[in-house]
Amino acid sequence: MKSQNIIVLSLGTNMGHKFENLQTCIMAIHNFIATVVDVSKVYETPAWGFEGDVFYNCAVTIHSHKSAKKILNEIIKLEKKLGRIRTNNQQYESRSIDIDIISFNEESIETENLKVPHIHLQNRKFVLFPMLDIAPKWKHPKLNKTISELLISCEDTSEIKEIGTLKNPFHNIILKPLNYISIEGNIGAGKTTLATKIAEDCNAKTILERFADNPFLPKFYKDQNRYAFPLEMSFLADRYQQLSDDLAQFDLFKDFIVADYHIFKSQIFAKVTLQEDEFRLYKTMFDIIYKEMPKPDLYVYLYQNTDRLLANIKKRGRSYEQDISSNYLEKINQGYLDYIKSQTDINALIIDVSDLDFVKNQEDYIYIMTEIKNKIQ
Repeated sequence: MKSQNIIVLSLGTNMGHKFENLQTCIMAIHNFIATVVDVSKVYETPAWGFEGDVFYNCAVTIHSHKSAKKILNEIIKLEKKLGRIRTNNQQYESRSIDIDIISFNEESIETENLKVPHIHLQNRKFVLFPMLDIAPKWKHPKLNKTISELLISCEDTSEIKEIGTLKNPFHNIILKPLNYISIEGNIGAGKTTLATKIAEDCNAKTILERFADNPFLPKFYKDQNRYAFPLEMSFLADRYQQLSDDLAQFDLFKDFIVADYHIFKSQIFAKVTLQEDEFRLYKTMFDIIYKEMPKPDLYVYLYQNTDRLLANIKKRGRSYEQDISSNYLEKINQGYLDYIKSQTDINALIIDVSDLDFVKNQEDYIYIMTEIKNKIQ
């Protein structure tokens, strides 16, 4: 899946309770539009281009799979909801909240309604100072300068004063003190998508299952009886090798590890696919390997109903998955649930995501992250 976009928004207000305006706006962005991962300090600056009360300005970094056009539409709606009244007046004027897209990755975007980077970015200290707090390494794609370099050449002489800090809503979903979290689910449940999104938002190392490299998988879906045992044995060996290697390699620059599987899924799938005598042999090997594997601090199981799973499988379009039956998926789901209930040595959380879309709907993602945070607390 494509990595999330890294977007910087500039926020400003010069009406009413200005500090509260900024905080309310940031919380709304985080809960309903995109994940706020960093918040700058707040700066006081004079009104730009007109006579008016001083402004409070800040900037936020957000992560999202949404396009720049989609983000623009959503922040315009948010401005209106928070009391901004747009007029046909082309002159600058006081406003309860102003949200601008300053940067979108390091891309250059020019449409009728949106120009990114913001065309006045390099000329305004009230944008550059907050951006220096949260995106010091960002480089202007046209001017080829960092924020520090833009500040040196900026001709804006207006006085800018640091006045305080705002609450970062992201702190409410930081997954400390976890060292290792495993996201599991049935075929098409969204475990890889969620694991990748958490890793990008929370500065975690990912371990993603290498199912696409398994030569037996397409053959298994065509002839399950013939290829079930070599498939399950090859998966077990590969999962053991990958987890052993990746868990042993500590990354000093990452806060924890998030994987989109745990090795005990091998036993669940094997129990469904193998004949009784094959499974007995398989389990002997599995038990030896399982004893050596580190256990995750938290195991999250994403439950999805069968109809939703089938729709997801069809949507992602892997040819060898298109003939998976609802009966097979139901057996896998039940196998997971039975296994989780029978284990007393794992810290497990089951989340029903049948009616959630944590990629398109920010509220759903925040709900999942809150459930995880509550569980570890």
